[in-house]
Amino acid sequence: MKKNKISFEIGFWAGFEAGNPFKAVEAFFDFADLDYYKHNLSQAVMYSYKKEVLKQDNPSDVFVLYNAFSFFIKVCYSLKKKSKKWKVTASLRTEKVFHFSSLTKEEYENPFMVFQKVFDEKPLEEFKFFLTQILEHSLSPHTEDPESDVTTPYIYIIKMLDAAAQIRERGVEKIRKTELLNQN
Repeated sequence: MKKNKISFEIGFWAGFEAGNPFKAVEAFFDFADLDYYKHNLSQAVMYSYKKEVLKQDNPSDVFVLYNAFSFFIKVCYSLKKKSKKWKVTASLRTEKVFHFSSLTKEEYENPFMVFQKVFDEKPLEEFKFFLTQILEHSLSPHTEDPESDVTTPYIYIIKMLDAAAQIRERGVEKIRKTELLNQN
């Protein structure tokens, strides 16, 4: 029986559909760079506590941002499942300071670890709720605090952005059966 691949619905910005999460990550970062995503997510969180409206001159940007992050979280959840069969190619860098500052040394060496930790602690639905909540509040001219914790999901999404960027930058390779047996 042939498995059906999940479509990550990237046609919105990439012009094609991807069932492969690694290609979906590539399309995500082809659409915009890491700094763009981090900056805009930070802005959305900050504006969710202000009277001013995020992107008041062009609120449709917030809709695009919401779709991009919704897609990204879905891909990250899929990458959690891939961590047992794939590994990130070893880094050729020898620098002592990590470019991706939100990652620990262990997470830098194995970015898949981030997805495991994040989704073991918080369910996928909680990240969807977080996105809805901060974007709703950042578009509102009222200063109501979000109803739940926004700090933890925010930190986790930043870590997932850094981990996904590492996967994209370094590439992945399938774990050989002998390596898989040694893990167990």
